Order: sequence, then C-alpha cells, then structure tokens
Amino acid sequence: MFELNLTEFNHQTFLRDYWQKKPVVIRQGFKNFVDPIDADEIAGLAGLSDVESRMVYRKDENWQAEFGPFDDFQRFGDNGWSLIVQALDHWSEEAAEMIEPFRFIPNWRLDDLMVSFATPGGGVGPHIDLYDVFICQGSGKRNWRVGELGNHVEFAAHDALLHVEPFESIIDTELLPGDILYIPPGFPHDGVTIDASLSFSVGFRANSTATMVNGLADHLTDKELAPQLLSDPQRVLSSNSGEINGNDFQLIKSQLQQLIDNEPLMRQFAGSFLSQAKHELDLQTDDEQYSNDVISELLQSNKLKRLGGLKAFYFSDSVAQGLFYINGEEHTVSADIIPAVKLLCDNVTVRHELMNDFANNENFISFLGEQLDVGYWYFGE
Repeated sequence: MFELNLTEFNHQTFLRDYWQKKPVVIRQGFKNFVDPIDADEIAGLAGLSDVESRMVYRKDENWQAEFGPFDDFQRFGDNGWSLIVQALDHWSEEAAEMIEPFRFIPNWRLDDLMVSFATPGGGVGPHIDLYDVFICQGSGKRNWRVGELGNHVEFAAHDALLHVEPFESIIDTELLPGDILYIPPGFPHDGVTIDASLSFSVGFRANSTATMVNGLADHLTDKELAPQLLSDPQRVLSSNSGEINGNDFQLIKSQLQQLIDNEPLMRQFAGSFLSQAKHELDLQTDDEQYSNDVISELLQSNKLKRLGGLKAFYFSDSVAQGLFYINGEEHTVSADIIPAVKLLCDNVTVRHELMNDFANNENFISFLGEQLDVGYWYFGE
C-alpha cells in the first residue's frame, strides 16, 4: 500500500549521509498518498482508555496539555490545537502498513507510529526529540522549522511539555501530502499546521544507558539471577579504613564486568527487554481455541498476521539454538521449526505458500497454537 520513493538517494545513501547525522526533506516520499485513517477515527481512538492520547493547545498564550481518553472536542474550538495518538500501529492495521517501507532499519530500533490531527495554527511547540523520526505528511499542510544540532536550552512550557528556546532554522519548509521530513535525535524542530491536517510519525528509539541499566537490574531481580557476592579471600591488611584502594576498585569493577561478559544472561536480558511492548496491545483473542487440525487447515489457505506493535526478535548467533524473544519472554523451539519462527519474526504478514512445509508439523502447530491463544498472531485473508 505504501512504497517509499527515494528519487535522490537510495537506502544505503540515506544511512550513510543522513541517518543520525542531519535532517532531510524527502519530497513525495509517498506518491499519491492517501490517509490510512481519518480524523473521526482518530478521535474515536482517543476516546478509548487503552489508547495513549493527548491534546496540546494554548490558552491565553499559555501552553496546555491534557491526556485522554476524550469524549468531547468542541470545547477546544476550531483553531490552535493538536490531538496526538501514540502507537497507532497497535490499533489500525491499515495505518501500520506505513511502517513497512522503513524496515531497512531493524525492528528492534522501532518505537511506534504516532499520528497527529491538528487544526490551523496547531502544534506541540518547539522541542527536541531523543529519537529518530520520519514525519510523513498526510492530508492538509504543515510548516516545519528545524534547527542545527547544538547546546540548546530547554524549559518546561507545561508540566507535560518540554520546549526549547528560539533557534535559527536550517530547514524552513511546508510539507504537502506525501512529503516526509526525517529528523535525527537532538535537532530542535517546530511544526505549525496551515490547514487542518494529519501527520504520521514513524519513530526509531535507542535506549539511554541509564534505561538499559535499570532494565537489567529489574531483569536480574525478576529472574533471581546473578546472586553471587563479591569475594576477596586474599584480602591484605588495610591501614586506612576510609579508603577504597585501587585493588578494591578493580575488584568491584570486575564483579560488574563478569555480569556484562555473561553472554547467555545478557542475550536473555536484551532480547526480553527490547521485545517488551511499551504500549497496550490490541490482542486478537478468540473465545474458542483453535484445534491443531483447524490450525493446520488455516495455514494452508490463509495469511498469518502478526499483531500490530508486537515485537518478536532473535539473535543471529543464537537462533540456531532455537532461541526467540516475543513480547518480553524468551522462547526455545525445536530445530525443525526454526525457519518457520524466523519467518514470523521477519515478516508482519506471512503468505500461506511459505507455511506449507510446516502446516502439518506438530511442533510448529503447538507453538503457533499458544501464540494464537494469547492473541499475538492471527489469520487473515
């Protein structure tokens, strides 16, 4: 449905010259663009408690932000507000297809697909993001200004809005339907709607070191791992009780380094941590569980689809052991179905022709049955 049109450069050139280096406007990156969802549908999603949404607007020149669910928008008037819905790919199969052209960046770096509906003059204010984002203009028009990377001063325009002080633009342009603006982390930017418009943002996030360390600590606690105490049976006499000497400091570092060097443990943590969904999933559960015979029959005539927003990964150096990571959990599968599970991780939709060799494989049917029961995969035409 969506095909990325790179007339001035290819994927390799983009990664070499722009990715995490500098912003760029891709004119008509999506040719003949048609919104996969309309404003009324977005408003409907913003009324659901499971969907993360917020409204940003100004009142008496002061920035305001409110969080959903919302049941009425009339009080915001006709101008100057922006409604944002996070993780649209979790809730709209049609919109989720916008992510597909960006799969040249691995899935573990993907954050989500966000959508913004804004009235004339609407926006969220000048700010800096800590992730890579492809802003895809839908219907309407929006003016975007992007500044240079630098030591910009940020301040709280509202408890929920971190803004940046005025900056000089290196990009100042109007986006039309189908245009795409790529912005790396750290570049200040500000979008103001000209006509009532939709903007779709495909975001790629890298975790901070602090976030990873916190996640590792939680993983060790939850799994009751790494209980070993620091050991120093060769301790020598100390004459300064308040001192941490060089040898002791190296001992402390060595204890932590042994943890980092534990490949199986760190792989389990990274796979579980990175595959954990950060937003609610719209689980495709069914009241009736599929029998093995029914699953086998459906595999031979239907597409197998992965739930929007579900993360499923494997490591290239451990997949031969049958290790996979699905929504925060490690799974071990038998060697004979590794190719099939890799297909599920690599593709949002798997055609039935690719599943024929596994349609009667009891191990795969059993594995898939568990995934269908929890709503992670489902059958579609």
